[in-house]
Amino acid sequence: MANFDIFDTIDQLRQTGEAFCVATVLRTADATSAKAGGKAAITRDGQILGHLGGACVQRAVRSSAHEALASGAPQMIRVKPSKKVVNMTDPDGVQTFRSGCPSGGTVDLLVEPYRHAPRLVIFGGSLIATALAAHGALAGFRVCMSDDAETSGAYTRFAQDKTADLGIEARDFVVVASQGQGDSVALKAALETGATRVSMVASRRKADTLTAKLIAQGMDPLQVARLKSPAGLDIHAIDPHEIALSILAEIVMWRNSDKSTERSHDEKLA
Repeated sequence: MANFDIFDTIDQLRQTGEAFCVATVLRTADATSAKAGGKAAITRDGQILGHLGGACVQRAVRSSAHEALASGAPQMIRVKPSKKVVNMTDPDGVQTFRSGCPSGGTVDLLVEPYRHAPRLVIFGGSLIATALAAHGALAGFRVCMSDDAETSGAYTRFAQDKTADLGIEARDFVVVASQGQGDSVALKAALETGATRVSMVASRRKADTLTAKLIAQGMDPLQVARLKSPAGLDIHAIDPHEIALSILAEIVMWRNSDKSTERSHDEKLA
């Protein structure tokens, strides 16, 4: 731990692109090795970087960090001796964890998730694809584009046969904008990702024809059912930038709707 700086560590973790949590000791009572103001970063795989206290505190923090990363919401927790725990939630609403550590102390912590902005993954190099990339970057998305797209934007590039290397998550957004250039291959790769929201710049008839072929080739119909086509909201868009704007508007609507659903879920659990 020599020369360890938690803020440098947090900055380094932010650069990796992986989600993590930051835990802060808010209050301590009685004897405990944890001190108010102490901080640590908790990686997705449960590694704790920093000092928060003994093993009992670490177990509670790992569990809380897992929940925080799943929900995207911060967690307030309290670790206290088993003999003092009556319910798993204290009267003030704080989630409680039992501690068997001999110190007999109580520790209150705040566990905050850090999740990077969702990815906007665009298949194809059409004018709509490049316009969507530009609009998406301005809206704060982490834009990923097919490596055959002719654009000078500083986007993450990927090969369609190595899409899995991106680590696409359910909360990311995938758009197929190949427009006649390898549509079947692009759509198959897009639907094989883990993204919940997949859309395609194509007519409904064309999309139906392509997805029917994918199902005939063995793709699970539930995977195919995620596809939204035509992509975008109906704003009577005409040129590539207007169409890209309609697609991005739909994605923003989905993103904010998903956040509202997460908040409602958290409120029900509170």
